[in-house]
Amino acid sequence: MRSFTIRTKQIQESRIVCRENIMRSALQHQLAAYREVFFFSDRTVWELYGRKVGRTYRDAPFFIMQPGEENKTPETLFKLLSAMAEAQLHRGACLVALGGGVVGDIGGRAAALYMRGIDCIQVPTTLLAQVDSSVGGKTAVDFAGVKNLIGAFRQPKLVLADPCFFATLPPREIRCGLGEIVKHGALSGELFDKLWENTDRLYDLDFLAEIVPENIAYKAEIVRQDAQEAGLRKCLNLGHTTAHAFELSDGKLSHGEYVLVGILFEAEIAKERAEEADAAYLDRLETLCRRALGEMPPLPDAKDAARLARMDKKNRDADEVVLTVPVARGRYALVTLGYDAYAAALARIRERL
Repeated sequence: MRSFTIRTKQIQESRIVCRENIMRSALQHQLAAYREVFFFSDRTVWELYGRKVGRTYRDAPFFIMQPGEENKTPETLFKLLSAMAEAQLHRGACLVALGGGVVGDIGGRAAALYMRGIDCIQVPTTLLAQVDSSVGGKTAVDFAGVKNLIGAFRQPKLVLADPCFFATLPPREIRCGLGEIVKHGALSGELFDKLWENTDRLYDLDFLAEIVPENIAYKAEIVRQDAQEAGLRKCLNLGHTTAHAFELSDGKLSHGEYVLVGILFEAEIAKERAEEADAAYLDRLETLCRRALGEMPPLPDAKDAARLARMDKKNRDADEVVLTVPVARGRYALVTLGYDAYAAALARIRERL
């Protein structure tokens, strides 16, 4: 596993390091600069790795949330802030978010709010968090039935990604991370080629350790160029409008599984709506999604999902749906559909897939 550092030039500089045994080396070295350290994790991750943290940071205060997207709420955020206040942290403190995307999102938001901002170190423990949510500074909680409705951009001081965490992930968590990896492949020709050449190794931990740094580097470069999602960074929404719609309507799959489904649907929409669509390439992309999924899961009613897509943050008004769709190797396009046309497309494609 190679080690490298990426610096993103934004309001705050953020470093990203991929290295094995981060808990024993890089994290300890980085935290030596702080007088006050606070750990935030969820119950599942803390049971696996909390003992390692305790051996080194025995007296450090911590807050443990219940795992799951259903707990990514303002209530959990304010419980964390209350625990930080009870620990009497000062502005020079550092919050360590140890866990997956939910922990990273809530921890990053809490660090940004506490005393108008303290440092945050992200230690992503899932494949999805390493290649996606820990990179880019998006912090948020869900609210009023809408994903990430309350949030803001706030770069972590440091992201430490360690492939050793993959060994404790169940297959479904690997599949979840593959959703974002395939999305990056749909945007980057080089990444797509590597995935296509290794379709039989998508669940191989050695292959994942090899490809994760390339995924992180790809997303970090997009973020470096467009930190606030004013233009280029919108490409990272590929497949996500439909993914979020099904996720909110159904909620039975993981986020990354819905992303794979979203890419499948939006590749089909691209074939129908995008003039520059390369049908042969899109067929290969769909095959890659199917390999990552294993089998097509049952999906909820398309009309209900389309209704929920109206609240997507990319839309300009309630009567249209904006999609970032794949069209050719390394290329994407923005497609805008009226609500009725989008609902009809989802229903039609659902029957076909």
